[in-house]
Amino acid sequence: MTVHTGVLIVGASAAGLATAEALRRGGFGEPITMIGAESQAPYDRPPLSKQVLSGAWTPDRARLRSVDFLETLQLDIALGESAVTLDVASRAVQTDRRIITAEHIVIATGARPRELPGQSELQRLHSFRSLEDAVALRGDLCDAQRLVVVGDGVLGAEIAATSRSMGIDVTVVGPQAGLMESQLGPATARYLTELHEAQGVRTRLGAQVVGFDDAAGRVTGVRLANGDTLDTDVVVVAIGAVPATDWLSGSGLDVDDGVVCDHRCRAAEGIHAAGDVARIRDVTTGVTQRRENRTNATEQGIAVAADILGVGAPATPISYFWSDQFGTKIQVDGSISCDAEMSVLEGAPADGRFVAGYQCDGVVTAVLGWNMPKQSRRHRGRIGTTPSDVEGVA
Repeated sequence: MTVHTGVLIVGASAAGLATAEALRRGGFGEPITMIGAESQAPYDRPPLSKQVLSGAWTPDRARLRSVDFLETLQLDIALGESAVTLDVASRAVQTDRRIITAEHIVIATGARPRELPGQSELQRLHSFRSLEDAVALRGDLCDAQRLVVVGDGVLGAEIAATSRSMGIDVTVVGPQAGLMESQLGPATARYLTELHEAQGVRTRLGAQVVGFDDAAGRVTGVRLANGDTLDTDVVVVAIGAVPATDWLSGSGLDVDDGVVCDHRCRAAEGIHAAGDVARIRDVTTGVTQRRENRTNATEQGIAVAADILGVGAPATPISYFWSDQFGTKIQVDGSISCDAEMSVLEGAPADGRFVAGYQCDGVVTAVLGWNMPKQSRRHRGRIGTTPSDVEGVA
């Protein structure tokens, strides 16, 4: 069966939903079709590792929009339908059910979690990406005493904080010297590690996982390269994600750790990409970058809709993410490289409240807020300015 639509959004994701909403707000009256491989309507991912995992929210509360609101958008939504191939010339997507042709195709398929060898063969050894993953991990934690988190990035740190707050004995294993070091830089990563350790989280940083022990197919331990074994009841692997582009193999699109797009999110004539799967070319530097964060997904979805409507401006958002751990709110605008020079602009790390600016090659590249959200937003405008504009104490 072949059907035709005005806009086909591949991926029932935050980026895909943002595109659909912006199109309708802009007066787009043609049919919009959205397909998603998951059986869930679009939902928010940031609460999964916090409110949903802890049980503070029911899974339904993570939905981005109510059924009634989605009906107002007049979308043809097909959940549990996976894209298989893309024909760029005819703008046709073969799914596992049918062929869909469209005037415009929006690729918003997101990313899938990286896995370690043998991971899928053991019970109580989890990946963490979807709503289903969060529910499954919570189910196992409810009768567990010990958890090992493999991964010292944002997701690993958030899962560790939430699980520890549930009374679980938690150990975090990862290759970095501090939690979230690649996102926060060495100094702030040290503060975060100290915060976790003060709350009882054990850390095995600078360590490499080489395998798992099990009993009757159920994970019982994590083996490290130095010969140590961490006994555990449950393991979650949070070592990053790879863009979901397998179905684009042979399509002719430029795929290189994401769908490569210009500054207007265009991958080819009539084909856009948005969200975690998109690698966008910066309009000023020419550098392509893929950003995995919620704010980026929304902003790129809106930019795609604007381009389809013919009112588009270059998609040049400043990278932004936040994280809540043990009651501490961390916000980062811009990008922090490990060699960036850090200056405290307000507050003091010793007081548990501060704003820091980061400089690299003569330019302010990022602003970080630690329990100072209003003040952090006030300093956001410093990004892109010269070091002389940044005042503070190193």
